[in-house]
Amino acid sequence: MTRVAAIDCGTNSIRLLVADAENGALTDVVREMRVNRLGQGVDANGRFAPEAIERTRVALEEYAGMIRETGATKVRMVATSATRDAANREDFFAMTREVLGAVIPGAEAEVITGDEEARLSFAGAVGELDSAAGPFVVVDLGGGSTELVLGDSTGVHAAYSTNIGCVRLTERCLHDDPPTADQVEEARAVAAEKLGEAFDRVPVEQAHTWVGVAGTMTTLAAVSLELPEYDAEQVHLSRMSLERLHEVNDSLLNKTHDQRAEITVIHPGRVDVIGGGAIVADVLGVELARRAGITELIVSEHDILDGIALSIL
Repeated sequence: MTRVAAIDCGTNSIRLLVADAENGALTDVVREMRVNRLGQGVDANGRFAPEAIERTRVALEEYAGMIRETGATKVRMVATSATRDAANREDFFAMTREVLGAVIPGAEAEVITGDEEARLSFAGAVGELDSAAGPFVVVDLGGGSTELVLGDSTGVHAAYSTNIGCVRLTERCLHDDPPTADQVEEARAVAAEKLGEAFDRVPVEQAHTWVGVAGTMTTLAAVSLELPEYDAEQVHLSRMSLERLHEVNDSLLNKTHDQRAEITVIHPGRVDVIGGGAIVADVLGVELARRAGITELIVSEHDILDGIALSIL
């Protein structure tokens, strides 16, 4: 048995999984998430804000302590959309070398391509699903990018990463609180255009099942379930009809920031961007229904973090 640590640093959040790995299966030891908003302003300015790097440092130092305390012997940290786009990304890498290297010598973050991000997400997402439900289209809806992956029990057949996510779409289009009808229409058009690039590359019409992963998807599921507080066990592998997804989307977009903040299952760091994420998810649902006849979303708590942990082996 090997104890491994996986860190996923995205545009909006940084997450940690420490797990015991044996015979290709993972048993969670620690699973944590912090909202660091590393991608703050990257879409507009092309650079990391100093305060965003500092927020990430604080979270990573906390994670480094957990890795040390749990005795994980191997670590892999990946950075995704925002880091691919930032001109001053070396400032970020220098920070990760300092913090992680103090726990495991030589450890640092690595930038992965959108294609690898998609494949890692797929590996983490479908492990518990019945292979007879495949082929699967797995959607990893992040802060700066969205990955579509088509595959089945034999592996990944097609994947594409497009630069649209909850943070990018919110910063680009949703400027009022709540957003105006024109802003929502513009956001849907932007999302449809960017997602169209993915649909052109990934033949989703072959898919039978839609699986959504990452924080936006799990948050939308928790809102849909009307949970009194966030419960990962109830969210994991829960199902949401396309009609219900439309309802959740409309409800969130018609609320102010303060009204969304009162919904206890929405993490405070997602309150201002969940509307943008809901638009991306809703546009995805419409297109998957049209192209593949899929009218239901399955939400998985297992995602790229699990894929990263498995890749260490």
